[in-house]
Amino acid sequence: MQNLKWVLNLLFVSSLVHNFVHSSSQQVICSSQDRETLLGFKSSIIQDTTGVLDSWVGKDCCNGDWEGVQCNPATGKVTGLVLQSPVNEPTLYMKGTLSPSLGNLRSLELLFITGNKFIAGSIPNSFSNLTSLRQLILDDNSLQGNVPFALGHLPLLETLSLAGNRFSGLVPASFGSLRRLTTMNLARNSFSGPIPVTFKNLLKLENLDLSSNLLSGPFPDFIGQFQNLTNLYLSSNRLSGGLPVSVYGLRKLQTMSLERNGLTGPLSDRISNLKSLTSLQLSGNKFIGHIPASITQLQNLWSLNLSRNQFSDPLPAVVGRGFPSLLSIDLSYNNLNLGAIPSWIRDKQLSDINLAGCKLRGTFPKLTRPTALTSLDLSDNFLTGDVSAFLTSMTNLQKVKLSKNQLRFDLSKLKLPEGVASIDLSSNLVTGSLSSLLNNKTSSFLEEIHLTNNQISGRIPDFGETLNLKVLNIGSNKISGQIPSSISNLVELVRLDISRNHITGGIPEAIGQLAQLKWLDLSINSLTGRIPDSLLNIKTIKHASFRANRLCGLIPQGRPFNIFPAAAYLHNLCLCGKPLPACRKTMK
Repeated sequence: MQNLKWVLNLLFVSSLVHNFVHSSSQQVICSSQDRETLLGFKSSIIQDTTGVLDSWVGKDCCNGDWEGVQCNPATGKVTGLVLQSPVNEPTLYMKGTLSPSLGNLRSLELLFITGNKFIAGSIPNSFSNLTSLRQLILDDNSLQGNVPFALGHLPLLETLSLAGNRFSGLVPASFGSLRRLTTMNLARNSFSGPIPVTFKNLLKLENLDLSSNLLSGPFPDFIGQFQNLTNLYLSSNRLSGGLPVSVYGLRKLQTMSLERNGLTGPLSDRISNLKSLTSLQLSGNKFIGHIPASITQLQNLWSLNLSRNQFSDPLPAVVGRGFPSLLSIDLSYNNLNLGAIPSWIRDKQLSDINLAGCKLRGTFPKLTRPTALTSLDLSDNFLTGDVSAFLTSMTNLQKVKLSKNQLRFDLSKLKLPEGVASIDLSSNLVTGSLSSLLNNKTSSFLEEIHLTNNQISGRIPDFGETLNLKVLNIGSNKISGQIPSSISNLVELVRLDISRNHITGGIPEAIGQLAQLKWLDLSINSLTGRIPDSLLNIKTIKHASFRANRLCGLIPQGRPFNIFPAAAYLHNLCLCGKPLPACRKTMK
């Protein structure tokens, strides 16, 4: 859902930029005052690895040579400034501050400065002088402090987006004066306090995103007055109370994301009035009562996430045209005692089924349309038996999580569909050897294996060069033998946990070639010898534990291994050196 949101945002911004570029196709002489203003901004940027500002030379800032600058061809006044650094390319950025001189661009209609994690400081108060501004987009920088109250005095503003910065304090009440606003995005900051009551004036709002802040107080009743509202994102805040009746009157609303708040009370039967709703995300709140039967009448709903609430039995009956568009459902961790997967879930052509912690019992049921399924989570239930036949028919499955059940089968019987990227069978009764799952026939799509806390035995197999594993969690089993040096072939590995097994021999030098590794747990085995210094080659490591083995000798004396907690090395034969006591001369 978040990916879809950002795709829509990119399409929206791209159309804006295209319009401004198109309007600047004629050569004009720029205003000398605007030129000096732009050079004032350039001087506030102390480093520019993008090279964009290198093009800002010469007397005419409107001739098309000044990258990112658009002008009105009739007046020579700057109307647009577009400076976007690619977020996925960390070596390209601008470093500095937003110059107050930008407030002198009185004809500016679009100000778009994004993706510069080294542009810091505050928004200058002089921005209140930009009275022609229609689009103010300052996403994904490192701007901080309070947002100026005076930004609420921009009478023509239609888009205000300050997402992904470090702003704090209250959301300015003055924003309620921006009556032409159709899009407001303040997500991923540290704004606190209530949503200002002055927002009731923003009757043209179509997109409102205040997610991932520290906002508190009740869900505002006035949001129900935003009859043009299409997308509402208030997730990851501290909102409380129930949903006001007025919100069920938002007939144009397509996305409502309220996850991870403290919202309470039941859902109203009036939820069926949200005729345009395609995505309803209410996970991680305190909603109670039954899921209203009327919710099944939502003809356009394709994603429904009600997980981690306190909804109780029974589930609504779904008959006829109920949920005709549904593709993804998550009812995990409520007060539901389903016993079995409901027939309407088994019979629908769903891509995602998530019923973790729903008290499912018995063997795996047969799904009517298993080939559509890409993600399945039935963890933390009471399922028993063999899962292999259940998975075989799911030819498009990518992610499966069946941990914390009572599954009892041998790994040799498990035939994973070709496209599975992640499998989690942790905390079951699985037996057999890892070689059944990891061999020369293992799919290159497989990235995560979670088998912790089972009864797997045998040795760790050799790893081929075609494996693309990123996570290998096989702790708390009965695995024996040595760590193969071919582990160096797992060049994508981020997490390795082989703790609480019966592993013997030394730690291979080859582990030091795992350049992406962040988590390493070799604790509670029977490893001998030294911890190899080659591990110092791993610059990404955040956690390591060698506790309770038979290791001896000098701990690698470089960060972070010499500053990890001493507990990471305790209960070995004779490890020494920081963070433990110094070695005797004979042991170095």
